Amino acid sequence: MSAVTLKAHFDGRHLVLDEPASLPIDTPLAVTISPVPTSLESVAERADWAARSAQVLSRAYGDEEPEYTVSDLKT
Repeated sequence: MSAVTLKAHFDGRHLVLDEPASLPIDTPLAVTISPVPTSLESVAERADWAARSAQVLSRAYGDEEPEYTVSDLKT
């Protein structure tokens, strides 16, 4: 079975799927909680964090950074 993203909500006691899912009974699952932004402010904040992250990564992996190969890895 491949990974799939389903919308759900927490009803105070249980996670409840908001859309149908065809799963065999007792299927083991890994659940990752990722809140969906509910306001324009939180959407803008998430976009700001993504932009800042991209800036930092571009500095860390800039044009001046040497290209590393598998032979450079040490175990």
